Amino acid sequence: VQLQASGGGLVQSGGSLRLSCAASGRIDSIIVMGWYRQAPGNHRELVARISNAGASNYADAVEGRFTISRDDAKNAIYLQVNSLSPEDTGVYYCSAFRGGKNYFGKGTLVTVSS
Repeated sequence: VQLQASGGGLVQSGGSLRLSCAASGRIDSIIVMGWYRQAPGNHRELVARISNAGASNYADAVEGRFTISRDDAKNAIYLQVNSLSPEDTGVYYCSAFRGGKNYFGKGTLVTVSS
C-alpha cells in the first residue's frame, strides 16, 4: 500500500486546511484509513480514522474541529481541519490498516502560527 498525503502548509491560528491522501497499490481489503500527527518532540498520535463502512472517530483534542471523509472512487481520504491552533502543528500522516498491518505514507507538514 502506498499513501501520498498533501495539503499541509503554514496557516494562522484560527485558519483552516484540507489535507488529502491518495492510496495506491494493494488497496483491496483496507479496513480503516486514518490520519495521525506527530508534533516536534512528541510521539505519533491518532487524529481521526474512518472505516470502510464510513464510521469515523476522532481524538478528543480535535473533535468538532476536524472532519475526516473518504472518496472510494478516488481511493482517497481527506481531513478538513478548522479552527487551527499552534498546538495542531506537526507532521500529518495518512494511514491504512490492511492485513493486520498499519501502513503509513510520508507526511505533510502543518504549521500554525499564533
